[in-house]
Amino acid sequence: MAATVAPPAAPPPTSATIRSLTAAGNHAAALRALSSLSASSAQLDHFALPPAIKSAAALRDGRAARALHAAALRRALLHRPTPAAGNALLTAYARCGDLDAALALFAATPTELRDAVSYNSLISALCLFRQWERALDALRGMLAEGRHDVSSFTLVSVLLACSHLAGDDGRRLGREAHAFALKHGFLDAGRERFPFNALLSMYARLGLVDDAQTLFRNTAAAFSPGGGDVVTWNTMISLLVQGGRCGEAVEVLHDMVALAVRPDGVTFASALPACSRLEMLALGREIHAVVLKDGDLAANSFVASALVDMYAGNERVGNARRVFDMVPEPGRQLGMWNAMICGYAQAGMDAEALQLFSRMEAEAGCAPSETTMSGVLPACARSEGLAGKEAMHGYVVKRGMAGNRFVQNALMDMYARLGEMDVARRIFAMIDPRDVVSWNTLITGCVVQGHIADAFQLVAEMQLSSSSSMEEDAIVMPNNITLMTLLPGCAALAAPARGKEIHGYAVRHALESDIAVGSALVDMYAKCGCLAASRAVFDRLPRRNVITWNVLIMAYGMHGLGGDAVALFDQMAAGGEAAPNEVTFIAALAACSHSGLVDRGLELFRGMERDHGVKPTPDLHACVVDVLGRAGRLDEAYNIITSMQPGEHQVSAWSSLLGACRLHRNVSLGEVAAERLFELEPDEASHYVLLCNIYSAAGMWEKSVAVRARMRRQGVAKEPGCSWIELDGAIHRFMAGESSHPASAEVHAHMDALWERMRREGYAPDTSCVLHDVGEAEKAAMLRYHSEKLAIALGLLRAPAGAAIRVAKNLRVCNDCHEAAKFISKMVGREIVLRDVRRFHHFRDGSCSCGDYW
Repeated sequence: MAATVAPPAAPPPTSATIRSLTAAGNHAAALRALSSLSASSAQLDHFALPPAIKSAAALRDGRAARALHAAALRRALLHRPTPAAGNALLTAYARCGDLDAALALFAATPTELRDAVSYNSLISALCLFRQWERALDALRGMLAEGRHDVSSFTLVSVLLACSHLAGDDGRRLGREAHAFALKHGFLDAGRERFPFNALLSMYARLGLVDDAQTLFRNTAAAFSPGGGDVVTWNTMISLLVQGGRCGEAVEVLHDMVALAVRPDGVTFASALPACSRLEMLALGREIHAVVLKDGDLAANSFVASALVDMYAGNERVGNARRVFDMVPEPGRQLGMWNAMICGYAQAGMDAEALQLFSRMEAEAGCAPSETTMSGVLPACARSEGLAGKEAMHGYVVKRGMAGNRFVQNALMDMYARLGEMDVARRIFAMIDPRDVVSWNTLITGCVVQGHIADAFQLVAEMQLSSSSSMEEDAIVMPNNITLMTLLPGCAALAAPARGKEIHGYAVRHALESDIAVGSALVDMYAKCGCLAASRAVFDRLPRRNVITWNVLIMAYGMHGLGGDAVALFDQMAAGGEAAPNEVTFIAALAACSHSGLVDRGLELFRGMERDHGVKPTPDLHACVVDVLGRAGRLDEAYNIITSMQPGEHQVSAWSSLLGACRLHRNVSLGEVAAERLFELEPDEASHYVLLCNIYSAAGMWEKSVAVRARMRRQGVAKEPGCSWIELDGAIHRFMAGESSHPASAEVHAHMDALWERMRREGYAPDTSCVLHDVGEAEKAAMLRYHSEKLAIALGLLRAPAGAAIRVAKNLRVCNDCHEAAKFISKMVGREIVLRDVRRFHHFRDGSCSCGDYW
């Protein structure tokens, strides 16, 4: 039998083998080859050590770096015949997180053996550890020796260090570095672009974006035939997006394409966030189409992540998920999972966000990061299906993320949403340093929990802490998010004085033109009863989105100006600045309802899907039921409800019909609507109260008492009526029969005087508003001290002469208070603006803006 021939033995590794493996990125194999080389009789030389050390650095393998250091010392190869091994070791120690070892190695290197690469490695290591001042000191030491030329690599690190210096020092040294680069030809055409790109980034980080723009535009190389280096264009687009100048970033992208510079994955990954922030879905889709035509771009995980984020940011979460699902699971990087989870959370799709979060590690083996937790924690807080939300805090601690500021902010938000403000404040106290997001998170929590005064106090503390800080990095000032958070609080309290303070701050800090701040200002002024100011802000905005239009349309409707609301809707539809959506039609139909524009409302409802692609939803059905019901066309309203699919989504429609039955005193249909509502929402007090009102107005006291007894059996409590008025920056609240207010005796006495005067001038209390079966005198006594009457009385006592009296109420204003406000406005010659839960009433000279159609 023939002998088996053994396969030839593999040749022993050589220095060339190690260099080849390192160059190919096979770092583990390079270290194994070096180990074999050391064990064999072959000589370990100065050609093998530097590439092996680079492989140890790439693997962040500190143990291997130290072993190679020892081998170099034993063979006297650390600095001879060249300093290549020592320089590589310095970089390796830094990348392995051991700066002390890197500095010690440099200090032990004899001065005469250091070359330019030695200094470049030192400066780069110091920058890696954010030791900016020490990096510049190292540069000064290099120049002081006078033996080494500054290279492009040196300059890139120096520019990075300058960009992180606070105040005027960074700008001064950055401009000196710019001058040095010009003087020594680093920015000349034909030279490598690394210094130029680093210079652009430096100016952007120093807040000198205009200087970066000027440098970019005035550099002939960028616009030479072929358009210049794609990296330069990418740098400019990226820094503009990061600086919030997204419109300019899009312009640079267009210029790039016009000059035939081929965009790459970095270009699109940098530009797509601008499409999200500017709500430029059309441009985002164009980029997506270009990506799909290029196999390399389509497979780029960074581009895919940016596409997911862009679609989610434009409220196209379904499109985002399709992009996510098209990427094979092994190719889904952490950034893509984060983008999809955050997209779900931002869209309020909390169950989907939590489900994807659970799949992320369990199925894909992808460990969550701080960004993941920052996105998923808000979903945890909102999700009704997730019990033990506080356990997520333990998960964060277990993962070692509890000290991360972004996670701390998300935890604060979670506890604030859960109503545990004390815990949120304790987390806030632990954050150091606090950025504007930290302050905004706690301020938002206060507003969400109704602690408006605390929110304003926090803003004052934020500004005080900034004014007392000596470090520029520690200065934190209210930004557009802060203002957007505070303004709804002013609107909820009907507190225009505080809203005007915020408006002034926005003007002084160039935030008024911000589309989100502008929309919030429009909403605040409208809800505070200052409709002219609301329209003025709207008209001054350079650009408006669908939210801005919706807010003003809703405002006109709430103020009883249905004609103006519909005219604004027509202007929006014709202008093309923003397309009407479901909320737009809800606002327009509500305006038609409040103003009795029945035919126009029906026309909008019937044409919304045909003309604008908006499908009729349960909320829109409820709106048209309200339009018909207020006009007394109850049978038509009832028919619309019965044409809907039965279920919980009918609640709003039945509620609108019940309100209309109260208005038109239709007992039989009101009973039908109420019974449906008792089945669908048995714990909602307003349904019982409306039916009580219907029975009381019809004198059916036994049935009214029976409904109240049913409420007690169900454990349903009516929300108490509360009215408030802002005077001299303070909010004064009143409940019916209020006696705890410091000026209660004075207010009651003034109300008594007004009451007697009204009675003499023909006012008769509308006792049908009283739900109790008591005598007429007792009913009148109850009506006299309703909360809105007391707030009006305080306003008349304390507001400046001739100023409008602005009162807000948490419930619908009753018929009697509405009639009394008409009489008072005529008697005292003052305008009274009363905002209830549904709309505004402007009382002047004995009449109301609603024309008693409400």
